[in-house]
Amino acid sequence: MTSIRDARPGAALHALLILLFVVTGFGGALAQDAAKVEPLEITGKGGRHSFSVEVMRDDESRSRGLMFRRSMAPEHGMLFDFQKVERVAMWMKNTYLPLDMLFIRPDGSIARVAANTEPLSTKVIPSGEPVLAVLELNAGTTARLGIKAGDRVEHAMFGSR
Repeated sequence: MTSIRDARPGAALHALLILLFVVTGFGGALAQDAAKVEPLEITGKGGRHSFSVEVMRDDESRSRGLMFRRSMAPEHGMLFDFQKVERVAMWMKNTYLPLDMLFIRPDGSIARVAANTEPLSTKVIPSGEPVLAVLELNAGTTARLGIKAGDRVEHAMFGSR
């Protein structure tokens, strides 16, 4: 977010508008409605499961993620595309929803699942190894569907790089 002290013209107004959207609850709804939703499937011993995901492809959208949202529909999620394979770390600062985080290798295999992450926490959640992406789902989804490390994520970003 732009700080009030930012020297760019209009920065204070921009920051105030963002704050207004967040406080009134419109910010999350507008971001969710405006984001393009893409299909994603996960296949493993627990079966094949379909999701609709918002894909965050730039630094600004990745840094915002699911912050300030109060709900996410079942079978929906957010996919963070880091554009390159590297170790990543996530946190739950300003995120009200408990989440399951799936750290995904470039071939679409799940490297690690961090289940039931703590809302509003600044505790760092590491990937454990270099990954290309992270998928966030509502907490409990991986346990309910039997999704585990080693399962495969099918989405246009995997296998096409």
